[in-house]
Amino acid sequence: MFGRLSSKDGTLIIRCWRNMASHSYKPEDVFWGQLGGCLEALEAGTTTIVDHAHISYTPEHNNAALSANISSGIRSIYCYCPIGRVKTWKPFEMEEELLPAWILEQLTSLCKAGPFADDRVTMGFAFDSFYLPKDVVVNIFNQVRGLGIKTITSHYVPSLLPGSTVDLLESYGLLEKDVLLSHATPLNDSDAQKLQRVGASISSTPDTELQMGHGWPVCFQANAKSISSLGIDCHSNNTGSIVAQMKVGIQAERARRNDRIHEAGQIPAKVQVSAQDAFQLGTIGGARAIKMSDQIGSLEEGKIADLVLWDTLSPAMICAAEEDPIGAIILHSAPSDIAAVIVDGQFRKRNGQLVTTKLDLELMPNMKYEKSEVQWRDVATELLKSRQSILETEKASGADDREAGFENTVRIFGTDKDKLVY
Repeated sequence: MFGRLSSKDGTLIIRCWRNMASHSYKPEDVFWGQLGGCLEALEAGTTTIVDHAHISYTPEHNNAALSANISSGIRSIYCYCPIGRVKTWKPFEMEEELLPAWILEQLTSLCKAGPFADDRVTMGFAFDSFYLPKDVVVNIFNQVRGLGIKTITSHYVPSLLPGSTVDLLESYGLLEKDVLLSHATPLNDSDAQKLQRVGASISSTPDTELQMGHGWPVCFQANAKSISSLGIDCHSNNTGSIVAQMKVGIQAERARRNDRIHEAGQIPAKVQVSAQDAFQLGTIGGARAIKMSDQIGSLEEGKIADLVLWDTLSPAMICAAEEDPIGAIILHSAPSDIAAVIVDGQFRKRNGQLVTTKLDLELMPNMKYEKSEVQWRDVATELLKSRQSILETEKASGADDREAGFENTVRIFGTDKDKLVY
């Protein structure tokens, strides 16, 4: 989400603390931040997102985020997420109730109202609170699946957090093909086999995994490749470009494999991972992960028209695109080389520029804005206003105290401070 949040020099612990800073967002901040993020993704050629929505402070916050997804033109699975909500920053106190009645009431209402924007925006579910009693978790999953939701996503970082989410889901009878796990670093063979057996998937996000101490991205591993896809994770940390994740992921895996060869006293004679491998993870791999490979992810007659067109005569792409188009896209291109982005048959970027965005505020009747259509500059203006407003709110509440925020996050997650390296 755009605006105040930034984790460019952060680890997982810092990121968790900054997620709680969404306490400082008004619904209008959420709308403009979400719209800015979706447009950034579209401008970079990302046509579909699974949105793990860490913004469920009130029903109005969810309506704002969903309205932005609808307005942007991106294809989206909006994964509604119960979150721990900050009550006060000083003294630091969390809301006692993780699942207030309005959570499932609103989710039910949105599922009945959706899908939205001619099926372009659908509802999903996100859940990370597996510390809750088994009967509570099982009941939540059963209710969610009863609403017709087809994607349930969760973070899974075994390198940093104890226990196996895969084992837990299996033991509860909840591990099914609709499960999409982010990260899964590192992935052992037992977890991989269980995921493969039910048809569940992994979203590998190389930028954050490499930065935040998760470990090596698993998407190129032999036990994970067939069930993996690529994700952006959080564009407060990195670009919203899936192509950028292809590049980071493939180069990291090449480095990892080369290191193993060097450690054996040998010299790499060729690269071990191809550009084609990375491209498939970011296209058809993503479609498979959300069980839409019959509709999107490749160019085939009868599939939905979600397309990205690169300018092969640009300074970055010239000649390279003639020699190896996929290699040129992954290793040479930038968002500025994308001439057009089409989602559901509609141009969202044309002649190298984002097109006009028509605002859909049906879910936000109290949102007042003088224009029904906006250009990127309009969105940018609102983002800068929003950022300043969030800064002021944080200062007033004490949310800007980074040291205290870090300490509170360590305490909440029960992290062994003796293991932290500063």
